[in-house]
Amino acid sequence: MAIVQHLDAQFAKGLADWLNQQTDIPVKVARAGDRLEGGKILIAGTNDHLVLQSNLTLAYTPEPRTCPYRPSVDAFFDSLAAHWPDPGTAVLMTGMGRDGAEGLSHLRAKSWHTIAQDKATSVVYGMPKAAVELGAAVEILPLEAIAPALVNAKY
Repeated sequence: MAIVQHLDAQFAKGLADWLNQQTDIPVKVARAGDRLEGGKILIAGTNDHLVLQSNLTLAYTPEPRTCPYRPSVDAFFDSLAAHWPDPGTAVLMTGMGRDGAEGLSHLRAKSWHTIAQDKATSVVYGMPKAAVELGAAVEILPLEAIAPALVNAKY
């Protein structure tokens, strides 16, 4: 599992530490060269974009430089669509702007199960709303239903 959140690099370690207190699943800041593996959570940890490379290792890149959201969910989702060998599950949650909507759409086109958080439980309904408007979400779920959906996912 990977978490890509618009979060300045100086806060990533604190988020990882806090999440480690909330779950039994180990959480750490992703480093270049790490791999996505079952049973652990990696958090994007720089102001560059976290991406999956063709060799299935993670890397950070400043491109696209024009993207105001750092790290960009679209950049990460697009790299998954390009390189991950099998469909999985992707979730787009509360946030400002449209980041992640197009990437979620690209994953859906690759047969991924895609979930957007619903309006009622979103603090800011920008990102999930954009995904819903694009038809990128297979499911639109309230916050409390997202974790059970991930646990019960076929992928």
